[in-house]
Amino acid sequence: MDVDDDARTIGRRLRQIRNSRDKSLRVVAGLAGISKSQLSEFERGERALDSIRQIVALANALKIAPSDLTRLPVPAPANGDTDSAVEEVRRALMAVSSKRPGGQVKDVEELRDRARAVWSVDYHSRGVALPGLIRDLHSSMTAGRDVAELLELAVRVHASTVGDWLSVMGASTDLRWQASMLARQAAEDLGDPTALGVVAFDAAGTILRSGDFDLARAELDSVTVPTNTNDRLQLGGMLALRRALVAAADKRPGDMQAPLEYAAQVAERTGQGNAFGMGFGPVNVGLWSMAGALEAGDPDTAVRVAEGLRPQEHPMRERRATYWRDYGRALARVRRRDDAVMALRRAEELLPLRVLRNPFAREVIAELLAHARRDAVGRELRGMAYRAGLPV
Repeated sequence: MDVDDDARTIGRRLRQIRNSRDKSLRVVAGLAGISKSQLSEFERGERALDSIRQIVALANALKIAPSDLTRLPVPAPANGDTDSAVEEVRRALMAVSSKRPGGQVKDVEELRDRARAVWSVDYHSRGVALPGLIRDLHSSMTAGRDVAELLELAVRVHASTVGDWLSVMGASTDLRWQASMLARQAAEDLGDPTALGVVAFDAAGTILRSGDFDLARAELDSVTVPTNTNDRLQLGGMLALRRALVAAADKRPGDMQAPLEYAAQVAERTGQGNAFGMGFGPVNVGLWSMAGALEAGDPDTAVRVAEGLRPQEHPMRERRATYWRDYGRALARVRRRDDAVMALRRAEELLPLRVLRNPFAREVIAELLAHARRDAVGRELRGMAYRAGLPV
């Protein structure tokens, strides 16, 4: 791709690719369905490019993949051993896909305990633990004992644990898709509609970020999950929330409300839960409503929803960090910039990687930096920008 690693924001990368293709602002803006002035603001970092649909439209205008715009710079921010951990996970997934997992045969209960333990540690420790878990899980499946239980565990590990970790790390779409397809194979071998629903939720998210909205919608339409248990009700609610976000990205605002209302009704029945590691419940419905409003270009609604939520009631630190990150994004859109900085800082304090390696959060930080004052809030912002690897 005709872009160098000094392009540390989506806007700057966009400008480099556009110039290398010898395309004018007017032409690219017209193809993407936005104004020339808006495109110029994106490129100069004066306005955050933090919408899936706008990124996909601009990628299509330039005839590139959306990931060419959203990929992390090199070296990546908040790195440490993260990139080497991603590489080890890649190797484990390749070995498993090649039917040569190279792990040890373990008892199903030990593997379950290890999978649960991964969720209780920080992202660095997860990256250390995942390659061995992946290899041992598939080596144990190959041994032919406790096959159904191991297949069920493989769905959860690949679709939820590995998929979530790779997404937060900013791994490539192809690598996330590889994990998702291993989950799908396990679900199909298991022949369980609930497992297929877990896979559809994960796969639709990866497809959405690749820009194929029709395929994401078809993925969600392909499954019907039973609703005869609390866990399955929660999964149905999460699939509805994913459907609403796909509709927002696909410019179908009329198709957003029904799945959001359904999810809210389900949350009233289930209360706060964590079926399949998804954290479904009333607060999570609010978080997804915020995300949908932001994607639909309605930050006022996102702020209103955020200010009616109690994020501290959600048991998962990941979701509490997501609340403050997306609340910060919404506040930046309505020009409450000081409040936006402090919301993003709260997200960073909870889980730094959910901010520093998130392309949309990085874009908003860069925009806020362009308007920063030399005061205490400005110092907080410049520190956060520095940790995100942005020019300060």
